[in-house]
Amino acid sequence: MNASPQRPRVDLTKGTTHWPAGVKFKRAVWQWLVKPIFKLLPRPCNRLRIAILRAFGAQIGPRCLIEPRVDVLIPWNLFVDEFVAIGREVEIYNYGAVRIGRMTLISQYSFLCSGSHDYTHPHMPLVAKPIVIGSECWLAADVFVGPGVTIGDGAVIGARAVVTKNMPPWMVCAGNPCQPLKPRELRDVPDSVK
Repeated sequence: MNASPQRPRVDLTKGTTHWPAGVKFKRAVWQWLVKPIFKLLPRPCNRLRIAILRAFGAQIGPRCLIEPRVDVLIPWNLFVDEFVAIGREVEIYNYGAVRIGRMTLISQYSFLCSGSHDYTHPHMPLVAKPIVIGSECWLAADVFVGPGVTIGDGAVIGARAVVTKNMPPWMVCAGNPCQPLKPRELRDVPDSVK
């Protein structure tokens, strides 16, 4: 005797996100026409990469560097202050806003993820929570930053850290899960080096 299949408790067919037609069109143009070119522009084309992001609604301050193969999901949800550097192959998965403060460095292969799913709901709808990375921070290579996280000014996040909770300002933090380890102390440099 065959047992009848149990009805699934999770139904992803009902979990679609409904976007206004204008947003769908803008996302399609970005995703399929512009982003492939944007990602392949060589390193000397930094100004062109920034101009393209601005044309799609990103707010990017002066004197920034955005390396080749950076992947931005939704440009109009990206807010970058002045003198920010974003390394090669950084992924900015920004269903929610991603804000990066001045004089901050995001190293290669990092993943800023402001979107997730409500796994307690049977349709697992999309949930977006903003990410805020303060001024004068450094996210070393391959750091993951999750939805809703704020990284305080001056924080250093060690390579391959997984940041799922807020990190305090002016601390060196690392690990999986990421934790504050020690204060970040800047040493004095001679005037000749300044």
